[in-house]
Amino acid sequence: MTTDSADLFAPVDLPDSSAAAAARERQTTLTKPAGSLGRLEAIAEWVSACQGQCPPQVFARPRVVVFAGDHGVARAGVSAYPSEVTAQMVANILGGGAAVNVLASVAGASVRVVDIAVDADTDASISSYKVRRSSGSIDREDALTPDETTAAFTAGRAIADEEVDGGADLLVAGDMGIGNTTPATVLIASLTGTEPVAAVGRGTGVDDEGWSRKTAAVRDAMRRARPVLRDPYALVGAVGGADFAAMAGFLIQAAVRKTPVILDGVVVTAAALIANDIAANAKEWWIAGHRSTEPAHSLALTHLRLDPVVELSMRLGEGSGALMALPIVTGAVATLGAMATFADAGVSTEA
Repeated sequence: MTTDSADLFAPVDLPDSSAAAAARERQTTLTKPAGSLGRLEAIAEWVSACQGQCPPQVFARPRVVVFAGDHGVARAGVSAYPSEVTAQMVANILGGGAAVNVLASVAGASVRVVDIAVDADTDASISSYKVRRSSGSIDREDALTPDETTAAFTAGRAIADEEVDGGADLLVAGDMGIGNTTPATVLIASLTGTEPVAAVGRGTGVDDEGWSRKTAAVRDAMRRARPVLRDPYALVGAVGGADFAAMAGFLIQAAVRKTPVILDGVVVTAAALIANDIAANAKEWWIAGHRSTEPAHSLALTHLRLDPVVELSMRLGEGSGALMALPIVTGAVATLGAMATFADAGVSTEA
């Protein structure tokens, strides 16, 4: 399947460089030594560019969207948990008991979970965009049909539109799905030209035998990926999954709608690689929230030339790592907008 991205997504504009320049200039007038806030200054400049104004506004409605989906490859023993856990954890998120709920509350964000391909019946409130029950087992079959791939991208685009139209001014994509680090690793290793043994991590905490099974599944899926490496739509349909296609569509449409995104871990960043291959300029609207312990995550961040905000040895998913970065991003914005200038404070700038 070869699909023209123009069929699904409008072009992505770059963030406002003049607003970024104004932010850099404003940094020199604030009551601090030049460059003393380190990367906070660059983050604030990025937000100014995304918002097209200086000083930027502190985010009024940060929103996390958790994309849930099962994967047939989980039956190959690539995870420490059974597939039923996906639906159980979706219910836990709906009930407010997951890590993403706790961390979002602390960071001032709200959480939405959507069933894209959970291998169970879920609440009607979250399943309107469901593409199928579980994506195919990518070590031996395609994850999706061409029509399902299009449906998943379209779902992600629509979800992003709903959130931006509802007032979200910063988005976080999260993931939930047993076995999903396997297709994530396949996508990343395939697109970065990395051998499976150098890309496969422990995921949910598999033992050595589980790691060997996972590596074999990744190797087999990478072999299947080779003929479609230059077509991101076909690639995610062959060895990704409905949740990956939906996340990619979400990330692209957020950029189309000029809304900044904090990326989470290896699964979301794998989807970002697909989105980046489809939509030029999209990655300029993203910041990497954290670096997980998964080797493939570092490979993907390097490929995208994104530096993580925090490194806390996390590997949970759900959007949890991105949420740990959100208060830092918020602090960066607040300092640029609320700090006094030397002139306002009557502070001398000369020795």
